[in-house]
Amino acid sequence: MTKEESLLARRFMDLSKQASQKGIVVFSEFLNINELNIFRQGISELYSKYESSGGYKLSERQMIAFIPDALCYTWNYPIACLEITPVNRRFAENLTHRDVLGSLMNLGIERSKLGDILVDETEIYVFCQEKLAPYLISELNRIRHTEVKVQQIQQDDLDIQPKKELLSGIISSNRLDCVIACICSVSRSQAVQWIKGGKIFLDNRQILQSTAECKPGELISVRSFGRFRFLECVGETRKGRLKIQYEKYI
Repeated sequence: MTKEESLLARRFMDLSKQASQKGIVVFSEFLNINELNIFRQGISELYSKYESSGGYKLSERQMIAFIPDALCYTWNYPIACLEITPVNRRFAENLTHRDVLGSLMNLGIERSKLGDILVDETEIYVFCQEKLAPYLISELNRIRHTEVKVQQIQQDDLDIQPKKELLSGIISSNRLDCVIACICSVSRSQAVQWIKGGKIFLDNRQILQSTAECKPGELISVRSFGRFRFLECVGETRKGRLKIQYEKYI
């Protein structure tokens, strides 16, 4: 672990201890996939129970709730979901994740205060710490050259289905390096470098062994590249190589 990672691990321990001593639920900020992995490495040493959520089922950035054993009240995650729409769709630009994040950063918002940012053809959804919602509703009026309006919506009414594309490929085995090389269109040597460099996660757990096997249904995350779901092997080629199907999250 680096010095920063060790400090983060100790921070998790401190939050867990606070929850246990005070008898209240204590929350982390939004964590990225690497920070979530650091958290999971220290689970056995926690003082309390825990849960995690990013506001919807397949969220990548998540908040940890540290829950004391003796809890006598109901609680909710302090997460708000904001819906961003153009004031005039006719003149709206095709905005990207980077455009939205840049506008939020320009308002002085730290990335750790924000969860996932979901962009489709008609709406944009931003998950954030609940206390930030009024400020963003008031101050986020424009993204690039597009005038926008922001409103908070109930997460229970939100059915978010991330966009994904069904793809297929051919691999020599379901070893992790073979699968990564296939789905990312890189050489196996590049895939091995990524794995050893800590860039690959299976179901949000960092994997450092290129010989690890991918199982049907596992979520594969490649840092700075994208997310995929390994579905299944659907047959073999005449040369005995495996035909696979997988989903790419867009």
